[in-house]
Amino acid sequence: MWFFNCPEIVHGEDALGYLEELPGHKAFIVTDPVLHQMGFTARIQKHLQKAKIESLIFAEVETEPSLQTVDRGAEAMRAYQPDWIIGLGGGSALDAAKSMWALYERPDLEAEMISPIYRLNLSKTKMIAIPTTSGTGSEATWMVVLTDLAQHRKLGLGNRELTPTIAIVDPILTQNLPPQITADTGIDVLTHAIEGYTNNWHNDFCDGLCLKAIQLVFDYLPRAVAQGATDSEARERMANAATIAGLGFGNSYAGLAHAMGHSFGAYFKVPHGRTVGLFLPYTMEFILNQGGTRYGEIAHFMGFGRDADAISAEQHLIKRIRELQQVIGQPTSIQAMGISAEDFQRALVTIVPNAEIDNSILAAPRMPETEEMQQLFEYAYTGKSVDF
Repeated sequence: MWFFNCPEIVHGEDALGYLEELPGHKAFIVTDPVLHQMGFTARIQKHLQKAKIESLIFAEVETEPSLQTVDRGAEAMRAYQPDWIIGLGGGSALDAAKSMWALYERPDLEAEMISPIYRLNLSKTKMIAIPTTSGTGSEATWMVVLTDLAQHRKLGLGNRELTPTIAIVDPILTQNLPPQITADTGIDVLTHAIEGYTNNWHNDFCDGLCLKAIQLVFDYLPRAVAQGATDSEARERMANAATIAGLGFGNSYAGLAHAMGHSFGAYFKVPHGRTVGLFLPYTMEFILNQGGTRYGEIAHFMGFGRDADAISAEQHLIKRIRELQQVIGQPTSIQAMGISAEDFQRALVTIVPNAEIDNSILAAPRMPETEEMQQLFEYAYTGKSVDF
């Protein structure tokens, strides 16, 4: 038995105006301090005021939200008793808001216990997810990624009941994103879509969504990075791509690039999208070497590999991903991130086992042995194509 989970999605120009139509009395806004200082929360509150909804702001979410932050937010939420929870920001704020929602309604749980096996029975409030980046797709998924500060690792958590009630995808919120953040989050969209289409849990309901998201990324991400503030079409299409990919991989699953990216990013404090995007072509090569992949289907859909070169369609897709990374200024090796060989070698004892226990690995078409996992990290460090 499978389920397809989806919020009500309000998108396009002036989508934020939908907040003025909400019923209720109190909203609890979860965001980060930078967005709060930049006036994003004030913009949300202005719309809520027209709906006669008062609000309280929790602007303490860090770049990689921790278990401790979620606990503090849930405590504040229980004191405020909101009708609505509004997650405002990138994936960190949205994931933190989902986790607080769970602990608000189920104070008997701890954040690390959020799992698909529990019935949360949420009934006290509803959640609105408002993304300010075009990347994680968290506004459309039930998945949650939190950081365990004590163990220096990310926890892949989630529950179907944590699918946001409403997702408001307004491209005006991403208009002035810096090129680096646009690139980091955009390559995350591509990773979601490719892994969602090719993992062992892919299904008919998700395939078309993933393919469309892949197409949108290749067509519009370079434009969004190069001229995002003036290219409203590229911003809107990338905002759509992020949510569409979220629907796709959120109802199939992620894969090996996410397992490696979670582990590496938690250790070295590198943005999520940058890390999963870095590992994507290496994990694709590793899986391709076993054979029987769906990468050729993606390549044919995109029209890649139709020329007369000697490489296969699957290899051509990987080549085009690496070319896209270079165009948008993404690193194509760990070494290019400025991480020394000594620091990298010290990290292996932690990042290899953490990648092996990350739940994103469960749906990977090829499961690496411990030695192979270490090799994958080592090949990614030097930028060597995977030959095993």
